[in-house]
Amino acid sequence: MMYIVAPVPLHGPMTISVAERAELRSAVRELLSRQATDGSDPAIWQKLAAQGVAGLLVDPAYGGVGLGAQEVEAVAEEIGAALLDAPFLASAVLTVALVTAAGSEQDHRRLLPGLADGSVIGTVALTGAAGTWSPGGVAVRADDDTLRGTAHYVLHGQVADVLLVAARVGHEIGIFDVAPDAPGLQRMAATVFDPSVPLSTFTFDGVPARRIGTAGWDAVQHALDLAVTALAGEQAGGARRIFEMTVDYLKTRIQFGRPIGSFQALKHMAADLLLEVESATSAAQHAAARFGSEDAEAAVALAGFTCAQAYHTTAMQAIQMHGGIGFTWEHPAHRYLRRARTGMQLFGSPAQFRERYLVAKGG
Repeated sequence: MMYIVAPVPLHGPMTISVAERAELRSAVRELLSRQATDGSDPAIWQKLAAQGVAGLLVDPAYGGVGLGAQEVEAVAEEIGAALLDAPFLASAVLTVALVTAAGSEQDHRRLLPGLADGSVIGTVALTGAAGTWSPGGVAVRADDDTLRGTAHYVLHGQVADVLLVAARVGHEIGIFDVAPDAPGLQRMAATVFDPSVPLSTFTFDGVPARRIGTAGWDAVQHALDLAVTALAGEQAGGARRIFEMTVDYLKTRIQFGRPIGSFQALKHMAADLLLEVESATSAAQHAAARFGSEDAEAAVALAGFTCAQAYHTTAMQAIQMHGGIGFTWEHPAHRYLRRARTGMQLFGSPAQFRERYLVAKGG
């Protein structure tokens, strides 16, 4: 594997400098800039894996790079800007984080090397139809190592090789590993608003499963918080890219003999959007910097609603500022809006994150 940064011994997440993190971001940006403009190059995930992206969070003892939340967020900004259709959130973040937090040493040796080198893709089935992403929303039950029930909104579920499932075990939540070809398992692709974020519904009818470790919802919440931080980075990156595209359009679109960006109303709109973009970037990077600290919950929740709303607002206004061309299928503006709207519900709604933030702050 060709790493962006050299792996280090097994001592927890590696700390790298701001300059090294910038180099990591630049390397990912350069690779993505050479790919298909719609972000759907089927070989892109293997190319990113060769750079170490699939194993960012995997300990070097299992073939990964051993970095942390700040590096994940930095990479996520570039992925969001490129509207990449690849299992970064599902496999490199959510699955790796859950295996690491909940699995035994044997589970780590069995699952992490393939996830790190991109030879397998992982996903996690966590919530039922309500999509609450909470213990109360888990709709799968485990009885005698078999699973029954339905899980919804499973990221990249149709192509995943490693399937982890949160299931009720009595009054607790357990984490189970299910073979992709297990009898009784049905994977159905869901109808989605954004084709670059594929979701599936998993139905379990007496599916044999193996529990990994003894951890419960705490491990799931840890993985979810990391995924929310990465998603916030994607949203900040997407908001910045569509904003930059809009500013370029305002500079080059001529109307009444001058660039439309010289009109006072559009200047004010652009200034407001810049504030949205900068706020989203600050919130995402703050969540990553505080991850694992005492105030991490509040920082993650703040990023959860700030970045989602900022991205949606920026994408909506950008389409308006592009005029008629912004509403056409050929222009990429609508793809950013689709991604923004999908992110408004993925892993929780802005209202849920706002409530969590108030609770974390003692409000």
